[in-house]
Amino acid sequence: MRKETQKLLLLSVLGLVSVNMAAQQQVKKDTVKNIEEVVVTALGIKRQDKSLGYVAEKVNSEVFENIQNNNWAQGLEGRVAGLKIQTAGAGPLGSSRITLRGEKSFNLDGNYALIVVDGVPLSNSTTGTGTAAYGAGTGGDLPIDLGNGLNSINPDDIESVTVLKGASAAALYGSRAANGALMITTKSGKTKNGRIKVSFNSSLSYDSVLKWPDYQYQYGQGTLAKNTAGQFFYSYGASADGVSTGGTSSAFGPKFDGQYYFQYDPTVLGQSKERQLWRPYEDNIKGFWETGVTSSNNVSIENSSEKTSYRASLTYLDNKWMMPNTGFNRFNMAFSFDHKLTNKFKISTRFNYANTKSDNLPATGYNNQSISYFMIFQNPNVDLAWYRPIWKPGLEGIDQIHPFSSFIDNPYLIAYEMLNGVEKKMITGNITGTYDFNKNFSLMVRSGIEMLDEERTTKRPYSSANYLKGFYREQYIKNNEFNNDVLFTFKKDYNKFNVSANAGASVRYNEYVMTDYRAEGLKVAGDYSLNNAISQLVKVPKPNDQQTNSVYGLLSVNYDNLAFIDVTGRNDWSSTLPVQYRSFFYPSISTSFILSDIFKLSSPRFNYWKLRASWAKVGVSGLPYQLDKYYTPDDFIGSVLTPGTYPNPLLKPEDNTNIEAGMDFSVLKNRLSYNFTLYQNDTENQIITIPTLLESGYSSRIINAGKVRNRGVEMSLNAMPFKTKNFSWNVSANWTLNRNEILTLPDEFAGESSYTISTVAGVLYYNAVVGGSLGDLYGFKLVRNANGDVVYDAQTGLPARPDRVEKVGNAFPKWRAGLQNDFKIKNWQISFSFDGQYGGMAYSQTHHKMSEQGKLENTLMGRENPNGTIVGQGVVLNPDGSYSPNTKAVGLAAYYGDYYRRANVETNTFDTSFIKLRDARIAYSFSKDVIAPLKLTELTLAVFGKNLWMWTKFPMFDPEVASLNDSTITPGAEIGQLPSARTVGFQVNLKF
Repeated sequence: MRKETQKLLLLSVLGLVSVNMAAQQQVKKDTVKNIEEVVVTALGIKRQDKSLGYVAEKVNSEVFENIQNNNWAQGLEGRVAGLKIQTAGAGPLGSSRITLRGEKSFNLDGNYALIVVDGVPLSNSTTGTGTAAYGAGTGGDLPIDLGNGLNSINPDDIESVTVLKGASAAALYGSRAANGALMITTKSGKTKNGRIKVSFNSSLSYDSVLKWPDYQYQYGQGTLAKNTAGQFFYSYGASADGVSTGGTSSAFGPKFDGQYYFQYDPTVLGQSKERQLWRPYEDNIKGFWETGVTSSNNVSIENSSEKTSYRASLTYLDNKWMMPNTGFNRFNMAFSFDHKLTNKFKISTRFNYANTKSDNLPATGYNNQSISYFMIFQNPNVDLAWYRPIWKPGLEGIDQIHPFSSFIDNPYLIAYEMLNGVEKKMITGNITGTYDFNKNFSLMVRSGIEMLDEERTTKRPYSSANYLKGFYREQYIKNNEFNNDVLFTFKKDYNKFNVSANAGASVRYNEYVMTDYRAEGLKVAGDYSLNNAISQLVKVPKPNDQQTNSVYGLLSVNYDNLAFIDVTGRNDWSSTLPVQYRSFFYPSISTSFILSDIFKLSSPRFNYWKLRASWAKVGVSGLPYQLDKYYTPDDFIGSVLTPGTYPNPLLKPEDNTNIEAGMDFSVLKNRLSYNFTLYQNDTENQIITIPTLLESGYSSRIINAGKVRNRGVEMSLNAMPFKTKNFSWNVSANWTLNRNEILTLPDEFAGESSYTISTVAGVLYYNAVVGGSLGDLYGFKLVRNANGDVVYDAQTGLPARPDRVEKVGNAFPKWRAGLQNDFKIKNWQISFSFDGQYGGMAYSQTHHKMSEQGKLENTLMGRENPNGTIVGQGVVLNPDGSYSPNTKAVGLAAYYGDYYRRANVETNTFDTSFIKLRDARIAYSFSKDVIAPLKLTELTLAVFGKNLWMWTKFPMFDPEVASLNDSTITPGAEIGQLPSARTVGFQVNLKF
């Protein structure tokens, strides 16, 4: 009976363990004989999956190659239980917030998973613009997603990503891995018979806006003004018809019904000489956006022999985003080399270079200078083409065309003149030497680097709302990290016992510096240089260095491949902690039992049963320079600012304790696999900042306090319902539930007091209370009686105002799930992936403002009422304490303006449940007899898509929403979100 080696089959076992099997299968007897998957764990140590007492899920390179993403991390969405990838919806680079198993820290930036490339941790630092998402009226700038270290990693160079979810899995990586880790292994030379293999991967994709809000185009600009005849009217500037109504941003004007009014005339930049047809321009927002185009081309060459293997790769990606004149290009170069100098000594090196460059990336947030701000204020009766000339004739570069408000910048000025440039050069790599003293003893020495050199420019022209005389900024950022480690390994078999011991030490040093130059006003319009500054400000760079020295050890004992136990210990010395607490130790223990072998249960129907459990404790050090008082350089040269936060010279490390247990099953010749995990994670003694009395001379202080618990369930199912010579179907699914509870708070917030972690837009509060959860959203709600009726003010006819904030919801979902399907039909491969979430809430600033202004369909109710009034549905409080129906009529503009006011968080907060067709792909691989004359070993053509369809009740662009506050991605708040993209693309893969 002829045997053939099938291609690697990815079994997503339980969302907890991914099993990659080189499955030797018989044609007539479909049996998987071997589940001996090797995964990369902490410190780059390779382990058999069955020996692990914790979750280590592996995602292979096909995921990143087949569905091209500008950011590789977004390719993981929905594929790994417990993993959440979130962006701020702020443009093409899409910096990612990667979390595992929920939120653990009061610090929003303290919940990220560690990213490790080829055994070397990345700092993954992000430097923001120093501004918040809500910046209207501040006169300053706004956030820009300029990317972080993750954006520089090339998806075509990834061999696999192993997700270590719990503290047990990542314990040997120290404090930075307390939230789990993603272990990226890059590709290396793997060829047969010493032949050189050349691969070419090319893709071309097109982006369009996935979802639009429900704009209304039935009524135009105005505030229900009437003329002398008592009729609603419109007039741009005072006219024979009446006073000017063209200066408002609201759309409570007349219905589009064939009337003629004096309107704006772009030929005279003012009021039309004759009355013009009152009509809507239904493409006056959507028409601004273009079809985005992304092209990516990768070529690689690799070879291997008995002693040497190498791989070199070049990739160029060019992105023209959906917003005009925005996008980026990225050049990646990767090189790997492995060589056996002797039978005992081996050296290897990995080198990756990335150059990301953009002349203009879009700004985000609610601020005059963002395109989101313009879309919010654009009125239904305004033609987008009126803005296209940008400059007034004869005043080019001096005075823009913005005929309806000086606070609303011209959208084409934003796109073509307000430029946010960046050039980012990043080098990551390592060199490793391994010496085998004999079959039992070996020594590894590794040195890794991460070097970031980033230059940014910000240009603001004359007459922009926030910079009438222009603005120019240069930023220079250097972030270098050096990791050096040594690892000693001992392995030996003692009859049925196999013992492996690892002992090592490492030194991590990070140095960061940012220099900031600003030209506040320009002497000559359009000359963007520091020499042209009316007033020049220089931010003197302040130090931000830190160092951690560590020693660690791992002892693994295996009894006859039936039972496994791991014990680890690590001690860190962190420069960010005081001398007396600088040294801290944390251990872990994990175990697994192969019950199917122990109880001899294996059969053709029941193949595999594993029980696993682990416990780990990890210490977490704080940020640098929190122990002593440091002065901050001021905008005025030669002066400094006293800090507003009182330092704590007695800071202690945080404690993170993780317990997890689970089982893995495989039945029916391993064609059906099911796994689940239960976990609990406690984070206490957190390093947090709390308010203090102003009389102290400080606004806040740093303390150790607070305890947060996460409990959750992760499940995954993988099945192969059909498998024949010409057809196969593989389906995998995962489901995650996480419950977060705040157990303790600082003494200052005992009782019913709440600790405000963060605020957004001055109205949305992320409050922590004992018994509550991280991500709880607080704000003002509608006043209701015992029956749930909305209470109105009997005098004004508007909703009654509450006197305190209340919980509105939580930013994080109750559960999340993913589903992947892969079909193979002869030479065709069809795959598609769904994922979604249930629950979770988000506040929308865009919804507030557009509803307040009458620009969404939810404000159409009552428009046909006489005199433009409406009676709010609800009750009023009577003097005797009873309630009666509200009968007070109020103007539509006043009613909607109050009902959807910014501070009314309840009416502007929505459920973020969704289902997405995350990706889909149809590919055809030509048979070898067809491509052999072309000297090809593989030729595949494919069409693919991303975010092709979505169901959600969230009214704005995308329910996976967050705001970009400086460099912090804040879930649960939509503040000037940019549209998300639907992508369709084509791909060709060649191998020689």
